[in-house]
Amino acid sequence: MAQIYDDISGLLLLDKPSNITSFKVAHRIKRILNVKKAGHCGTLDPAATGLLLILVGKATKLQDRFMKKDKVYISSFLLGMITDSGDLDGNIVSRSNISNIDIKVIKALAKTFKGEVFQTPPMYSALKYNGKKLYEFARQGVEIERKSREIMIKRFDILSYNDGIVRVRIECSSGTYIRTLAQDLGNVLKCGATVKMLRREKIGIFDVKDALKFEEADSADKIIKNLIPFKELLSISS
Repeated sequence: MAQIYDDISGLLLLDKPSNITSFKVAHRIKRILNVKKAGHCGTLDPAATGLLLILVGKATKLQDRFMKKDKVYISSFLLGMITDSGDLDGNIVSRSNISNIDIKVIKALAKTFKGEVFQTPPMYSALKYNGKKLYEFARQGVEIERKSREIMIKRFDILSYNDGIVRVRIECSSGTYIRTLAQDLGNVLKCGATVKMLRREKIGIFDVKDALKFEEADSADKIIKNLIPFKELLSISS
């Protein structure tokens, strides 16, 4: 019979690969450690990569504290295309000409998004309505009315623009949807936009540079070695 490690509690910084859900990543860690509780702090879309915080054991009680931390993302937006999901996993809704758009225009408009803004969560999200996730309704073609909510965009840096692809770095508050931000930028540019690539670099003080690669998290010993102990988290999360 496999041992259940009830005494293991802490935080694992994990570098999530693409093509896997955040839930499955957390479940894999839980299964390898054979612990009763494990969960993640902040969903990354299946196609997205980067920093995922996995809480284990007693540390799962601190989930809300870590989820509220600011985030930093690197992303690329594909201009001239709108999809129903806001990324390339969705169905193409429309295409537009982008020949009149240059980086100066993009940078000027990006400045208008900085500060406190209101954002409507996308239908393709893990938010729940009547106990059911919004993306489940979206896949059935059902649109649910969502309330806009206030978020904070601390930085919205345009890094480059080539062949219709805008590369950006965004520092934002918890609850910000980068796909929605891409769509909103596409709207003001009057050409539409969708997320081509998304990578989370930071959550609060934690950096993906310090994270364990997902493929390396293949044994209990490796995971435990990289866990930040629960006692240490109490001071970090306050």
